[in-house]
Amino acid sequence: MLIKIAWRNVWRNGLRSGVVIASIAMGIWAGLFIISVSAGLNEQRTKDAISTYLSDIQIHNKDFVKDNNVEFRIDNMDAVRQSLSDNPNVKACAERVVLNGMVSSSTGGYGARIMGVNPEQEKAVSSMYEKLVDGTYFEGMKSNPVFIGKKLAEKLKVDVRKKIVLTFQKDNGDIVTGAFRVVGIYKTSNSKADEMNVFIRAEDANRLLEESAGIHEVAIVANEAAVVDTTAGTLGAELPGLSVRTWREVSPDLGFADEMMMQMLYIIIGIILLALSFGIVNTMLMAVLERKRELGMLMSVGMNKTKVFFMIVLETVFISLVGGPLGVLLGYATVTYFGTAGIDLAVVGKGLESFGMSTMIYPNLESGFYLNVTVMVVVAAILSSIYPARKALQLKPAEAVRAI
Repeated sequence: MLIKIAWRNVWRNGLRSGVVIASIAMGIWAGLFIISVSAGLNEQRTKDAISTYLSDIQIHNKDFVKDNNVEFRIDNMDAVRQSLSDNPNVKACAERVVLNGMVSSSTGGYGARIMGVNPEQEKAVSSMYEKLVDGTYFEGMKSNPVFIGKKLAEKLKVDVRKKIVLTFQKDNGDIVTGAFRVVGIYKTSNSKADEMNVFIRAEDANRLLEESAGIHEVAIVANEAAVVDTTAGTLGAELPGLSVRTWREVSPDLGFADEMMMQMLYIIIGIILLALSFGIVNTMLMAVLERKRELGMLMSVGMNKTKVFFMIVLETVFISLVGGPLGVLLGYATVTYFGTAGIDLAVVGKGLESFGMSTMIYPNLESGFYLNVTVMVVVAAILSSIYPARKALQLKPAEAVRAI
């Protein structure tokens, strides 16, 4: 009986209840969509970084991690290759020569991270070859080809087949200078990385290094994301003299953002629910004050305070249970649609690229998040009902029945 009375009370003033339900639904829908875009941005940024220049796992000389010096090579490459071939969780790997140096043209010079790669190996661990916007990926040029970012090409004012000069040091401090021709130009979602990373063939880098030749980095892609940590731990145990790090350790900022994102999403939705709670409290308080006489009569004919309290609580919960799931359903439908179609933010593309984010965003939320939001709505509704319900209990039946 109490449930029936509470449900009917909700719809006694249909316009007011409808407005509150609509505000709850729209607030939750907007909140879910906003946080799904934030999650999509972060996920896209992480995936792009891993697929272009990070990879799942990296192996280095321990001293190279502290000081990216050319002398700190991986000496026991045979053992590394054997461990990688024996590990069933390793999908692909690529060996790299990593040099810090300068890249220059007739217009000026800039600091650069020069990556000596095996083009075919690199295709298996990196999607850089897919980011090609001009020229080819190390094809059609036999002598000293170089693959550079579009941002760097604009700064150097060079195009495909134009000559640039790379400068770096050997172990003994001797300066090495090599003339290279641009074989291709790429463009990723990270304009800062495009300015810094220059790709040449590992054989060309080692030919110029001569006695300083060697491998500085091994990039690894695991079969799936779930085994990355396990694979890194296994390789670390098999190669105790080397540094074996996951992408989270190589790029702590990305790892921190990934770990904190879900917590931030709950904080954002919590703030939205807090704001909606004030609206619910205000609406239910008005409903109580408007029904002072009715509530006084109910208490006068024998309805105890506990039932009055729970009646107000149930009314608030019913309003939230209509608006909350409706908002979650709208949010799910919107996120599902744009998660496939994507949102093109090309209008602010330059700003996003400076932070390493793609202009095409695919909103995304874990399925469990929707259930958790529904539970949070119910909890918020119960907490919001306490003050109006307590206000109803403070009414004195003899005075309430005479209220106008």
